[in-house]
Amino acid sequence: MRSRFHFTHREPRMGLLIGVMLIIALITLIFAAGLGPVSVAPETTAKILLSRIPGIGDSIAASWDVLEENIVIGLRLPRVCLGMVVGASLAVCGVTMQALVRNDLADPFILGVSNGAAAFATLGMLFGAFSFLGTYSLSISAFIGAAVTIIFVYGISRVRGRINITQLLLSGVAISMIMDGITNIITLSAPNALGLHNAEFWMSGSLAGARWAYLTLPLAVLIVCMTVLMINYRGLNLLLLGDESAGALGINVRRLQKMLVLVASLMAGVTIAVSGSIGFVGLMVPHFTRMLVGGDHKKVLPVSALLGGILVVWVDVAARMIITPEELPVGILTAIIGGPVFIWMLKTSNRRKA
Repeated sequence: MRSRFHFTHREPRMGLLIGVMLIIALITLIFAAGLGPVSVAPETTAKILLSRIPGIGDSIAASWDVLEENIVIGLRLPRVCLGMVVGASLAVCGVTMQALVRNDLADPFILGVSNGAAAFATLGMLFGAFSFLGTYSLSISAFIGAAVTIIFVYGISRVRGRINITQLLLSGVAISMIMDGITNIITLSAPNALGLHNAEFWMSGSLAGARWAYLTLPLAVLIVCMTVLMINYRGLNLLLLGDESAGALGINVRRLQKMLVLVASLMAGVTIAVSGSIGFVGLMVPHFTRMLVGGDHKKVLPVSALLGGILVVWVDVAARMIITPEELPVGILTAIIGGPVFIWMLKTSNRRKA
């Protein structure tokens, strides 16, 4: 299954593109931190945020009330920041998986990590199996589930000491089905309707429980994994040519594949642990990025991270405003919005190739 990542595009001016996207990300941060059932004006939000910056804050006159500051700093800002990190991680993870398996349809959850995380998380939410882990029992149990799944998939996919890509995909599908069956058994045995509703909401993907403490690990993992991938961008480019061609050009394919499996699994597992399963971002964003900047992973990785973060933040804003005061799971909206957009992208790219 050879990848066909060839879109017609002009040579991008990366400095300008990254600069524009950083400005859009900053504007997104300011607007999204003020939008919700109780809205705070953008200028007020900007002043509140500036007041927290050392050296600048003293010069900002406090023209807002305590409630607005609590909403922006305590409630919305951690959610927006988590959305940026989650979106960036999913997009980068999607890029990694598509390079690893050389398949356009690969996404962060192709190895079954989301199903494994869901099985352990629902077991904890409905039956309190991981309550001994304390406040962060949900996140930790989901990460344990993702880790157990990838260990099984990795073990099954090894043939004579190296990863067999076909077997990796097939074992991921098989383990996904097993974990999905276990999740269904757990939910059908739910002791109460409220617990079942909470479990279903979490599995659909949500940033509703965002806290500042949730940001540390996902951000650290994103920075480390992004650094590793950027260092190995040439290997990602050559891997798309096939294992033999990449090896002939000086790439240690076996080591690179192991590294990519570890990086993708770590990012996906940590992301699912804090946000549930948010689909379509890791599939759609890499394709759109390649339409903008081509197939060079040195350009694809940073642009995908920024696009993914901005996308998830705005979808989350829509999720909490469409049926106010209730809110929709982010994963449902990414699927509803992402599906038609992705189809349009495919049609557009096909017309350009013709």
